[in-house]
Amino acid sequence: MPNKLRWVLCVTLVTIAWLPRAALAQTPSPLQEWQYSGGIILARLFEPDLPQWRVIAGAAADVQPIYDGARAMKVSGGPVFNVYYKDKWFLSTGEGLGYNFVRGKQYQIGMALAYDQGRTVKDDETNLRGMGDIYAAPVAKLYASVVLSKKFPMILRVSARQFIGGSQGAVGDASVYLPLPGSSKTFVMFAGPSITMATAHYMQVTYGVDQQQSLASGHPVYNITDPGTTDAGVGFSATKFLGKHLLINLDAAISQIRGQPARSPLIEQKTQRVLALSFEYHFESASNGP
Repeated sequence: MPNKLRWVLCVTLVTIAWLPRAALAQTPSPLQEWQYSGGIILARLFEPDLPQWRVIAGAAADVQPIYDGARAMKVSGGPVFNVYYKDKWFLSTGEGLGYNFVRGKQYQIGMALAYDQGRTVKDDETNLRGMGDIYAAPVAKLYASVVLSKKFPMILRVSARQFIGGSQGAVGDASVYLPLPGSSKTFVMFAGPSITMATAHYMQVTYGVDQQQSLASGHPVYNITDPGTTDAGVGFSATKFLGKHLLINLDAAISQIRGQPARSPLIEQKTQRVLALSFEYHFESASNGP
Protein backbone atom coordinates (compact mmCIF):
# COMPACT_ATOMS: atom_id res chain seq x y z
CA MET A 1 0.00 0.00 0.00
CA PRO A 2 1.46 3.43 -0.93
CA ASN A 3 2.57 5.54 2.06
CA LYS A 4 0.09 8.32 1.29
CA LEU A 5 -2.83 5.90 1.10
CA ARG A 6 -1.74 4.21 4.32
CA TRP A 7 -1.56 7.60 6.06
CA VAL A 8 -5.07 8.51 4.90
CA LEU A 9 -6.37 5.17 6.17
CA CYS A 10 -4.72 5.63 9.55
CA VAL A 11 -6.17 9.11 10.00
CA THR A 12 -9.57 7.83 8.93
CA LEU A 13 -9.51 4.97 11.40
CA VAL A 14 -8.38 7.13 14.28
CA THR A 15 -11.15 9.62 13.56
CA ILE A 16 -13.91 7.06 13.19
CA ALA A 17 -12.80 5.54 16.47
CA TRP A 18 -14.55 8.36 18.31
CA LEU A 19 -17.75 8.64 16.37
CA PRO A 20 -21.11 8.24 18.15
CA ARG A 21 -23.59 5.52 17.34
CA ALA A 22 -27.31 5.97 16.91
CA ALA A 23 -28.86 6.74 20.26
CA LEU A 24 -32.36 5.46 19.83
CA ALA A 25 -32.18 1.68 19.77
CA GLN A 26 -34.70 -0.73 21.16
CA THR A 27 -33.60 -4.15 22.39
CA PRO A 28 -33.56 -6.34 20.41
CA SER A 29 -32.75 -4.03 17.51
CA PRO A 30 -31.98 -4.62 13.83
CA LEU A 31 -28.85 -2.51 14.44
CA GLN A 32 -25.83 -4.73 15.03
CA GLU A 33 -24.25 -4.57 18.49
CA TRP A 34 -20.92 -3.42 17.04
CA GLN A 35 -22.57 -0.32 15.57
CA TYR A 36 -22.85 1.17 19.07
CA SER A 37 -19.16 0.70 19.86
CA GLY A 38 -17.96 1.70 16.38
CA GLY A 39 -14.21 1.84 15.89
CA ILE A 40 -13.21 2.84 19.43
CA ILE A 41 -10.81 -0.09 19.66
CA LEU A 42 -8.80 1.39 16.76
CA ALA A 43 -7.97 4.62 18.61
CA ARG A 44 -5.00 3.42 20.66
CA LEU A 45 -3.63 1.33 17.79
CA PHE A 46 -3.33 4.32 15.44
CA GLU A 47 -3.06 7.20 17.91
CA PRO A 48 -1.33 6.27 21.19
CA ASP A 49 -1.51 9.89 22.46
CA LEU A 50 -5.30 10.12 22.74
CA PRO A 51 -7.27 13.30 23.55
CA GLN A 52 -8.05 13.42 27.27
CA TRP A 53 -11.72 14.30 26.77
CA ARG A 54 -13.98 14.08 23.77
CA VAL A 55 -17.59 15.30 23.84
CA ILE A 56 -20.19 14.75 21.15
CA ALA A 57 -23.65 16.33 21.21
CA GLY A 58 -26.43 16.45 18.65
CA ALA A 59 -29.74 14.98 17.56
CA ALA A 60 -30.73 11.67 15.96
CA ALA A 61 -33.73 10.04 14.33
CA ASP A 62 -34.38 6.47 13.25
CA VAL A 63 -36.89 4.27 11.44
CA GLN A 64 -37.27 0.69 12.65
CA PRO A 65 -39.93 -1.95 13.46
CA ILE A 66 -42.26 -1.06 16.33
CA TYR A 67 -41.04 -4.22 18.09
CA ASP A 68 -38.79 -7.11 17.15
CA GLY A 69 -40.63 -9.17 14.55
CA ALA A 70 -43.23 -6.54 13.68
CA ARG A 71 -44.21 -5.60 10.15
CA ALA A 72 -45.15 -2.00 11.04
CA MET A 73 -42.42 0.63 11.36
CA LYS A 74 -42.03 3.63 13.66
CA VAL A 75 -40.08 6.88 13.49
CA SER A 76 -38.47 8.21 16.66
CA GLY A 77 -35.96 10.89 17.56
CA GLY A 78 -34.00 12.37 20.41
CA PRO A 79 -30.69 13.81 21.61
CA VAL A 80 -27.22 12.32 21.21
CA PHE A 81 -24.76 12.99 24.03
CA ASN A 82 -21.50 11.03 24.32
CA VAL A 83 -18.54 11.75 26.60
CA TYR A 84 -15.25 9.82 26.37
CA TYR A 85 -12.25 9.99 28.69
CA LYS A 86 -9.35 8.67 26.57
CA ASP A 87 -10.11 5.00 25.83
CA LYS A 88 -11.02 4.33 29.48
CA TRP A 89 -14.41 5.70 30.52
CA PHE A 90 -17.45 6.65 28.46
CA LEU A 91 -20.98 7.91 29.02
CA SER A 92 -23.08 7.37 25.92
CA THR A 93 -26.74 7.56 24.94
CA GLY A 94 -26.06 4.46 22.85
CA GLU A 95 -23.98 2.31 25.23
CA GLY A 96 -24.61 3.74 28.69
CA LEU A 97 -21.89 4.16 31.32
CA GLY A 98 -18.83 2.01 30.68
CA TYR A 99 -15.21 1.33 31.57
CA ASN A 100 -12.50 -0.45 29.56
CA PHE A 101 -10.62 -2.18 32.37
CA VAL A 102 -8.18 -4.06 30.08
CA ARG A 103 -6.58 -2.04 27.30
CA GLY A 104 -3.85 -2.65 24.75
CA LYS A 105 -2.90 -1.46 21.28
CA GLN A 106 -4.95 -4.20 19.63
CA TYR A 107 -7.42 -5.31 22.30
CA GLN A 108 -9.75 -4.13 25.02
CA ILE A 109 -12.12 -5.66 27.54
CA GLY A 110 -14.77 -3.61 29.27
CA MET A 111 -18.09 -3.46 31.04
CA ALA A 112 -21.04 -1.11 30.86
CA LEU A 113 -24.41 -0.42 32.43
CA ALA A 114 -27.04 0.46 29.85
CA TYR A 115 -30.84 0.17 29.64
CA ASP A 116 -33.48 -1.65 27.68
CA GLN A 117 -36.62 0.19 26.60
CA GLY A 118 -38.78 -2.92 26.85
CA ARG A 119 -41.99 -3.50 24.93
CA THR A 120 -45.54 -2.37 25.62
CA VAL A 121 -48.87 -3.66 24.40
CA LYS A 122 -49.74 -0.20 23.07
CA ASP A 123 -46.84 -0.59 20.59
CA ASP A 124 -49.17 -2.89 18.62
CA GLU A 125 -52.55 -3.35 20.26
CA THR A 126 -53.59 -5.87 17.61
CA ASN A 127 -50.73 -8.37 17.68
CA LEU A 128 -49.59 -7.76 21.27
CA ARG A 129 -53.02 -7.60 22.89
CA GLY A 130 -53.09 -9.85 25.92
CA MET A 131 -49.32 -10.39 25.94
CA GLY A 132 -48.56 -7.93 28.74
CA ASP A 133 -45.75 -5.38 28.86
CA ILE A 134 -42.03 -6.12 29.04
CA TYR A 135 -40.88 -3.36 31.35
CA ALA A 136 -37.84 -1.17 30.78
CA ALA A 137 -34.84 -2.40 32.77
CA PRO A 138 -31.11 -1.89 33.36
CA VAL A 139 -28.73 -4.07 31.35
CA ALA A 140 -25.25 -5.12 32.51
CA LYS A 141 -22.85 -5.64 29.63
CA LEU A 142 -19.42 -7.29 29.29
CA TYR A 143 -17.53 -7.02 26.00
CA ALA A 144 -14.17 -7.65 24.34
CA SER A 145 -12.67 -6.47 21.04
CA VAL A 146 -9.47 -7.27 19.18
CA VAL A 147 -7.95 -5.81 15.99
CA LEU A 148 -6.09 -8.24 13.74
CA SER A 149 -3.36 -5.82 12.62
CA LYS A 150 -2.62 -2.31 11.35
CA LYS A 151 -2.30 -3.58 7.79
CA PHE A 152 -5.61 -5.42 8.00
CA PRO A 153 -7.69 -3.66 10.69
CA MET A 154 -10.53 -6.16 10.92
CA ILE A 155 -12.18 -6.07 14.34
CA LEU A 156 -13.51 -9.12 16.17
CA ARG A 157 -15.98 -8.35 18.95
CA VAL A 158 -17.98 -10.41 21.43
CA SER A 159 -20.39 -9.17 24.09
CA ALA A 160 -22.79 -10.52 26.70
CA ARG A 161 -25.76 -8.64 28.18
CA GLN A 162 -27.67 -9.55 31.34
CA PHE A 163 -31.11 -7.97 31.75
CA ILE A 164 -31.80 -6.89 35.34
CA GLY A 165 -35.59 -7.06 35.21
CA GLY A 166 -37.70 -6.82 32.06
CA SER A 167 -36.76 -9.80 29.90
CA GLN A 168 -34.44 -10.96 32.73
CA GLY A 169 -32.40 -13.37 30.62
CA ALA A 170 -29.05 -12.94 28.85
CA VAL A 171 -28.07 -12.17 25.26
CA GLY A 172 -24.72 -12.70 23.53
CA ASP A 173 -23.34 -11.25 20.28
CA ALA A 174 -20.39 -12.16 18.05
CA SER A 175 -19.42 -9.83 15.21
CA VAL A 176 -16.73 -9.01 12.66
CA TYR A 177 -16.42 -5.60 11.00
CA LEU A 178 -13.84 -3.48 9.21
CA PRO A 179 -13.34 -0.10 7.45
CA LEU A 180 -14.37 -0.11 3.81
CA PRO A 181 -12.38 0.90 0.72
CA GLY A 182 -13.31 4.41 -0.39
CA SER A 183 -12.99 5.90 3.09
CA SER A 184 -11.06 9.16 3.38
CA LYS A 185 -10.23 11.88 5.90
CA THR A 186 -13.71 13.41 5.46
CA PHE A 187 -15.84 10.35 4.67
CA VAL A 188 -15.51 7.06 6.55
CA MET A 189 -17.38 3.74 6.37
CA PHE A 190 -17.61 0.48 8.33
CA ALA A 191 -19.51 -2.74 7.60
CA GLY A 192 -19.75 -6.23 9.01
CA PRO A 193 -21.99 -9.14 10.07
CA SER A 194 -22.96 -10.43 13.48
CA ILE A 195 -24.96 -13.22 15.11
CA THR A 196 -26.98 -13.06 18.33
CA MET A 197 -27.76 -15.83 20.81
CA ALA A 198 -29.91 -15.81 23.96
CA THR A 199 -30.96 -17.87 26.95
CA ALA A 200 -34.24 -19.77 26.91
CA HIS A 201 -35.72 -17.45 29.56
CA TYR A 202 -35.01 -14.35 27.51
CA MET A 203 -36.50 -15.89 24.38
CA GLN A 204 -39.58 -17.13 26.22
CA VAL A 205 -40.33 -13.67 27.63
CA THR A 206 -39.66 -11.92 24.31
CA TYR A 207 -41.04 -14.40 21.78
CA GLY A 208 -42.95 -17.06 23.74
CA VAL A 209 -46.66 -17.32 24.52
CA ASP A 210 -47.69 -19.01 27.78
CA GLN A 211 -51.11 -20.44 28.60
CA GLN A 212 -52.44 -17.24 30.21
CA GLN A 213 -51.20 -15.07 27.35
CA SER A 214 -52.73 -17.46 24.84
CA LEU A 215 -56.16 -17.17 26.45
CA ALA A 216 -55.91 -13.35 26.55
CA SER A 217 -54.44 -12.82 23.08
CA GLY A 218 -55.76 -15.65 20.92
CA HIS A 219 -52.23 -16.67 19.92
CA PRO A 220 -51.42 -20.38 20.23
CA VAL A 221 -49.25 -21.47 23.14
CA TYR A 222 -45.57 -21.35 22.16
CA ASN A 223 -42.90 -22.37 24.68
CA ILE A 224 -39.15 -21.95 24.24
CA THR A 225 -37.16 -24.26 26.48
CA ASP A 226 -33.65 -24.23 25.00
CA PRO A 227 -31.07 -21.46 24.45
CA GLY A 228 -30.04 -20.73 20.89
CA THR A 229 -29.67 -18.26 18.03
CA THR A 230 -32.17 -15.42 17.78
CA ASP A 231 -30.98 -13.54 14.68
CA ALA A 232 -28.14 -12.83 12.27
CA GLY A 233 -27.53 -9.71 10.24
CA VAL A 234 -25.18 -7.16 8.73
CA GLY A 235 -24.66 -3.47 9.49
CA PHE A 236 -23.25 -0.45 7.66
CA SER A 237 -22.06 2.86 9.14
CA ALA A 238 -20.95 5.99 7.28
CA THR A 239 -19.90 9.41 8.49
CA LYS A 240 -19.36 12.64 6.58
CA PHE A 241 -17.35 15.42 8.20
CA LEU A 242 -18.56 18.97 7.60
CA GLY A 243 -15.60 21.06 8.63
CA LYS A 244 -13.64 20.59 11.87
CA HIS A 245 -16.47 20.00 14.36
CA LEU A 246 -19.66 19.05 12.51
CA LEU A 247 -20.54 15.63 11.15
CA ILE A 248 -23.44 13.56 9.83
CA ASN A 249 -23.62 9.89 10.78
CA LEU A 250 -25.72 7.21 9.05
CA ASP A 251 -26.31 3.68 10.40
CA ALA A 252 -28.24 1.02 8.50
CA ALA A 253 -28.74 -2.66 9.20
CA ILE A 254 -30.76 -5.67 8.13
CA SER A 255 -31.26 -8.77 10.26
CA GLN A 256 -33.07 -12.09 9.93
CA ILE A 257 -34.87 -13.57 12.93
CA ARG A 258 -33.77 -17.19 13.18
CA GLY A 259 -34.12 -20.36 15.24
CA GLN A 260 -36.92 -20.79 17.76
CA PRO A 261 -37.98 -17.09 17.75
CA ALA A 262 -38.63 -17.29 13.97
CA ARG A 263 -41.47 -19.77 14.62
CA SER A 264 -43.17 -17.61 17.27
CA PRO A 265 -46.79 -16.56 16.52
CA LEU A 266 -45.74 -13.02 17.46
CA ILE A 267 -43.42 -12.74 14.46
CA GLU A 268 -45.11 -10.97 11.56
CA GLN A 269 -41.95 -10.47 9.52
CA LYS A 270 -38.62 -12.26 9.97
CA THR A 271 -36.53 -9.72 8.05
CA GLN A 272 -36.02 -6.55 10.11
CA ARG A 273 -34.50 -3.28 8.88
CA VAL A 274 -33.40 -0.06 10.55
CA LEU A 275 -32.08 3.29 9.35
CA ALA A 276 -30.67 5.88 11.77
CA LEU A 277 -29.39 9.38 11.00
CA SER A 278 -27.70 11.80 13.38
CA PHE A 279 -26.19 15.27 13.16
CA GLU A 280 -23.54 16.14 15.76
CA TYR A 281 -21.04 18.66 17.00
CA HIS A 282 -17.84 17.32 18.58
CA PHE A 283 -14.90 18.82 20.39
CA GLU A 284 -11.93 17.49 22.34
CA SER A 285 -9.30 18.51 24.86
CA ALA A 286 -5.57 18.03 24.47
CA SER A 287 -3.92 14.88 25.81
CA ASN A 288 -2.71 14.99 29.39
CA GLY A 289 -0.60 11.86 29.58
CA PRO A 290 -1.72 8.20 29.92
